[in-house]
This record gives sequence, C-alpha cells and structure tokens, in this order.
Amino acid sequence: MKNRLFVSWTSPNGWDCKLIGPETLCFCQHRYKQHKTDFAELPSERPILLPCRAKGCRCKYYNYVPLNGSQPIRCTRCKHYSDDHSEDPSHTCKKGGCQCVSFKSSFTCSCGQPTYAHDTIVETKEERQARGHPVGHDVPYAAMGGLTGFSSLAEAYQRLDDSGVGAPSEAFLNQPIGASDHPFLRMHASTLNQIEAGRGSQTDALTQKMADFKMTGTDADMDYYEMRYQQRLKEEKMRARGVPSSRPVSKRGLPSSSSSSSSSSVVSKGHSARGKPASATRGKPPSKTMGKR
Repeated sequence: MKNRLFVSWTSPNGWDCKLIGPETLCFCQHRYKQHKTDFAELPSERPILLPCRAKGCRCKYYNYVPLNGSQPIRCTRCKHYSDDHSEDPSHTCKKGGCQCVSFKSSFTCSCGQPTYAHDTIVETKEERQARGHPVGHDVPYAAMGGLTGFSSLAEAYQRLDDSGVGAPSEAFLNQPIGASDHPFLRMHASTLNQIEAGRGSQTDALTQKMADFKMTGTDADMDYYEMRYQQRLKEEKMRARGVPSSRPVSKRGLPSSSSSSSSSSVVSKGHSARGKPASATRGKPPSKTMGKR
C-alpha cells in the first residue's frame, strides 16, 4: 500500500490514454500481474523497470502496446504484427528474412496521436500527484497499476477526471437546450427555463408537473411489448410444467371443436371421405392397375 506504482500509457498532451490493470498485456504477451510490481523499497533510478517474471521471457520492462479491436497492431516498417517481434528491448522482427530492427506503429489512438508518440510511464504516488492526476484510495491489492476506480476502465477522452479530458466547464453545463440534446430535455425546455427563472410559487407546480409526466410514444410502446414478452415467458413455463393456459387460444380460419367433431361423426357413419360406403372399401386389396392410365 505504501510503495504502490501507478502505470499508465500516456499521450503527448498529458492524457492517460490507457490505465494499466493487472490483466493488461505487455509487449511480451504476458500480463501486468506477471511482472515485478511490488518493491520493499522503491528504486531511486528512473525510469522504474518492471521485468517480466514469466519463465524464459526476456522482457526487461513493462511496455504496453494497444490492440486494434481484438487483433494486434502492425509494424509500420515491416507490416508484421507486434507479437511477431522480439520481447527484448530491441523489439526486432522474428520473421524469417525480415530486416526490421525495431517495432514502430503509426496506429492512431483515440486521442488522435500515433502509437509511437505515447510512452508507458511508471510513477510513484507523489510523482502522479505532482502531475495533477488522481491516485484514488489506498487498497491492499497487488498489481493494481493505474486503476483508481470504474472510470479508469474508460478511454481518456471519455474520462471526466484529471487523467482524461477533464470535467466540462460551467459554461458547457449551463448552455441553452439545443437540437442535439436529449428529446426529454427538448420536450421540457420551456418548463426547465421557467424553473431556472424561479417564478415564485410556480416553481413547485412546475416541478410536480414534470414528476407526474407519463410516458407516451416509443417509451409506452416499449413497456407494452415488455409486458407481452413477460406474459409469453410465463405461459411457456406453465406449458412446460403441464399446466393449461388460462388464456384461450383461437386460430383464425380453422373450424371450432364442435364443428370439427360433428363433421367427423358424419364421415364415420358409413361413408368415407370420397363419398363411397365404408364397407365397400374395407378389406378390399388395392387394384393392380392403379396408377396406370
């Protein structure tokens, strides 16, 4: 807890584009928790190296490399993937005949900067506070890296703390409601403006009016379809248990049970479906010339 190290993948503008967690992969394809992350005494030299502890791995320090979706990114020089390069500090390409001496990728991060312009920073709590970035609470867990909360899982431009794009200004939050705002805000724009104006006793009435607002249109339709869906699930469960459904099932275009039973009784009284007596066809072998013209 006292010697925790914060690890982040930082862009040139100071954003922590990726906050490293225990399961984040290194360039050597091993996770951060498989590296040396705990020190009895913090080293004095900088940068702080976090070598990999996996057997046979030659990784000397933790180095984050982003992914393109679920696939590794390609090298700009040789067009091979990042995992085709060596994990040692040189990061030379391991493909046969390839003369790439170092991995370099121009894959663009969400901050707008290429991958090669980012740096993996390992810093102490005091150093991170000096940069003006949050450190969260002290937790008794190992290999937490730069994670300080749920917002740490988001990318930098989505984070509204000091490690990302930052909190929006008061002018942005108090700007007038426009066409790009949520439909609920646009629908109640006049009511909200009256509440902000604070017209005496009318404020409570306007607030109650918004509280008593009932959903219409798409929201009401979704509630209706959700109710029908839950009702169908209930009926399927009752049918699986052999419990008859309480709702009568009717099919259009089919005769009722009474009419079908009466028609079957008429057919069974000595006549077949073709109008011949039942006794004439009973026990008679099929004709040998059947099917010939």
